[in-house]
Amino acid sequence: MHVVATAGHVDHGKSTLVRALTGMEPDRWAEERRRGMTIDLGYAWTDLPSGATLAFVDVPGHERFVPNMLAGVGPVPAAMLVVAADEGWKPQSAEHLAALDALGVTHGLLVVTRSDLADPAAAAAQATVEIARSSLGTVEAVAVSGATGAGLDDLRAALDRLVAGLPPADPAAPVRLWVDRAFTIQGSGTVVTGTLGAGTLRSGDTLALGDREVRVKGLQSLGHAADQVAAVARVAVNLRNVPKDAVGRGDALLTPGAFRHTALVDVRVHGDPVADLPAELVFHVGSAAVTAAVRPLGKDTARLRLRRPLPLRIGDHALLRDPGRHHVAGGVTVLDPLPPGLRRRGAAATRATELATMDGRPDAADELRRRGLLTGADLRTLGAPAGGEQPVAGDWHADPELWATLGRRLASEVDRYAAAHPLEPGMPVEALRRKLGLPDRALVEALVAPPLTTRDGRVVRPGGPAVPPPIQQALDQLDRDLLDRPFHAPEADRLRALGLGPRELAAAVRAGALVKIADGIVLPPTSVSRAAEVLRELPQPFTLSQARQALDTTRRVAVPLLELLDRRGATRRAADDRRTVVR
Repeated sequence: MHVVATAGHVDHGKSTLVRALTGMEPDRWAEERRRGMTIDLGYAWTDLPSGATLAFVDVPGHERFVPNMLAGVGPVPAAMLVVAADEGWKPQSAEHLAALDALGVTHGLLVVTRSDLADPAAAAAQATVEIARSSLGTVEAVAVSGATGAGLDDLRAALDRLVAGLPPADPAAPVRLWVDRAFTIQGSGTVVTGTLGAGTLRSGDTLALGDREVRVKGLQSLGHAADQVAAVARVAVNLRNVPKDAVGRGDALLTPGAFRHTALVDVRVHGDPVADLPAELVFHVGSAAVTAAVRPLGKDTARLRLRRPLPLRIGDHALLRDPGRHHVAGGVTVLDPLPPGLRRRGAAATRATELATMDGRPDAADELRRRGLLTGADLRTLGAPAGGEQPVAGDWHADPELWATLGRRLASEVDRYAAAHPLEPGMPVEALRRKLGLPDRALVEALVAPPLTTRDGRVVRPGGPAVPPPIQQALDQLDRDLLDRPFHAPEADRLRALGLGPRELAAAVRAGALVKIADGIVLPPTSVSRAAEVLRELPQPFTLSQARQALDTTRRVAVPLLELLDRRGATRRAADDRRTVVR
């Protein structure tokens, strides 16, 4: 299926033309048919000579209903611009063309209607010149009469050629269905309609509607029930357990996790000079129309603060309109739906310089270069999925240059911390996270590379600096104390007298200058290794009492020292508690 929107001045025969092409009545309201003027969006479809199905979104032409027109045109890839032969180019012809140009529509067709009332040549010539100046460029022109049917076969052939040249939609893309109608059907519940520009909808799908999840109860396309509908298509979606007042025009049904709702967005403006824009305009995207406060940044860039959040991505096309002047102020390209704050002096000027380098084409490498770190989920909602690039930790992706810099900074911070806190076993991971300004501890742990290692929630450098000089002096004195009785571990009072409190002892143990035998009991490493040599001289096996006497120490030291030797495999304990030195 293909979808084309009509465009053109009021009373130039858009609805008559759609009626003649499809045999369907696009005006849905009795008031529209009574007045002979389209007020809201209409829908109809037909089969083209090639067999392709073409759906029309028929839009109102009166200036009072331009917001309705924009809601219909916004999601549609092509337009059929209608000009009456007897009236020619008119104000709403110009505004509708300006809207198409602002939205970046590049495929279209000119239809000169009422050719039975006047020679269509003049109207066609003028319209062709006007259209050529827009994003549509040079388009094919067809003259018809809805009243007599003249030219309709030529128009069908031209529409066939138009849709054949449209770029194919991506059926695997995330769904963003802008809602243009919402209503209830007795026995079915709430139904919404829209133009599906990309992706595939399936019955039973879970979609996001604002901050809630909704289920697709059923689908219809062109009046027929369907299990699935792929873009591009007009589609009606029956939602399960959603009240009608919970959804309306301007809302969007989304693939969960694929879009970011934002009320702050940086854009490039194509149209009026940014400096001349009013402080407040209406932002039109898809079927939504939201008031936006405008803050100029650069020559052609601005920050928009939207009255309500919308699901926007990098590269989205929208337009700004001044409803008071019935004027399209310009098209916009979304450059950044996740912009940084502008709180510091000079931040706006810096941001304008950065925006000048952005082209509105989503690219993961560019986003990481600008932002440094992003999750894969962030990249997807920006419209710049990471592709084959591997995350650095969990779902986190990093700019390679920043990642290398962070690795160097981490090593420096660990060494700096060790110098400032010599008694601690390393720098806490959380302290490193704050120091490096990282959002997740997992990033710190991923940055740790040999010879650094992570141990007990700290980042340490094995074989780091020796114990500080005051502790080494105390250890030297302890060696002298134990010279004659190397297994006589000092009491707590003696350790305090030497200046070896719990933190100092822990630092010495980490440095390998002391061995912790038990709580409050320490010996130099040489004493522990000599113990096995002394015990080897005893008759084997030996008792605890024999060991204590041979080592010339107390039971307080002998018991945990023998248990340590057991754990190290230097001694083996028998069932009768006697031990043997393992030779």
